[in-house]
Amino acid sequence: MNCEVCQLKELEVEHFEIREVLRCILHTIVFHRALGLVRPKDVDLELFEITYVQCGDVELEKKIDEKIDHFISWVEKHPNKKSQICLSFYEVKSKQPSWFTNKTERLYWEQWYVNLNVTQHPKHHSSKSHHTKLIVDPGESATEERSCRRAMVEASLREVLFQIIKFVNEKKDHVPPISEGVIYFPYEITIPSSSDSAFGMDMIKRMLHSGHPTMLS
Repeated sequence: MNCEVCQLKELEVEHFEIREVLRCILHTIVFHRALGLVRPKDVDLELFEITYVQCGDVELEKKIDEKIDHFISWVEKHPNKKSQICLSFYEVKSKQPSWFTNKTERLYWEQWYVNLNVTQHPKHHSSKSHHTKLIVDPGESATEERSCRRAMVEASLREVLFQIIKFVNEKKDHVPPISEGVIYFPYEITIPSSSDSAFGMDMIKRMLHSGHPTMLS
């Protein structure tokens, strides 16, 4: 099966921005891949002037928040490291039965890589110069800098959202046939393990994993 992969533009965010940014991106992807009748819910971000749409599913919100919590815990143990979250959609197929097993396997048809660079914001110090008498308020300067940085993050997040919409509109041939009564495709969200290499191995293991899917309901 053809598995389409979308590498989203890397976002440089601070720790306190992680939750809102990931909620916005992950819910946007799932909403645009929803199949059946959903209850769209507009959500305004508190940190940015951006509104995105959720499917209006409490269980879905809970599962995404749980994964974000796990990711934030990983970030706290690995500060100043670039990281990825992978949202994968798959089909479930029955394996050929054998003497010892009669399981199902996951056939991945789409994967989204959310790339984050979580940074620590440097502390501001008042600058001293022997060549000027101009006095700059460090508090005011810091506020302006943070405001400028926030605008840059917001613009980058908008780019990612447009990237998602463009991908969804252009890549359709690989999407499996829709089963009657199904609202969401089976999915999984993978976060980094204890090390970057372990994350890579974990992804390979998941690609080969056989078992029951995690269904959104």
